[in-house]
Amino acid sequence: MGVEVETITPGDGSTFPKKGQTCVVHYVGSLTNGHTFDSSRDRGKPFKFKIGKQEVIRGWDEGVAQMSVGQRAKLTCTPDFAYGNKVLRFFPIHTFRVNLFWGTWPPARDP
Repeated sequence: MGVEVETITPGDGSTFPKKGQTCVVHYVGSLTNGHTFDSSRDRGKPFKFKIGKQEVIRGWDEGVAQMSVGQRAKLTCTPDFAYGNKVLRFFPIHTFRVNLFWGTWPPARDP
């Protein structure tokens, strides 16, 4: 499976992040049993990362790249697209509710 993107609320449908561009998201990470293991919302601070630069798990790099600005989606990641089998082997599927509410979209430049 890798990563499955299930739209909760559509975004603008035209503004998608490109490799090297900064994404700003709020997210809640949970296991299949419903246990939340991380949440930017609980901290009250959005999370920023550069798409396609391996700053986040592969499921985010590939899943968020499919989201447009304003979209809320549920990303379901298999272990190889999340944290691997060794980290949370008893809970092999990880889900993230991600809201891509802001992105900076200048032309992507590699350093």
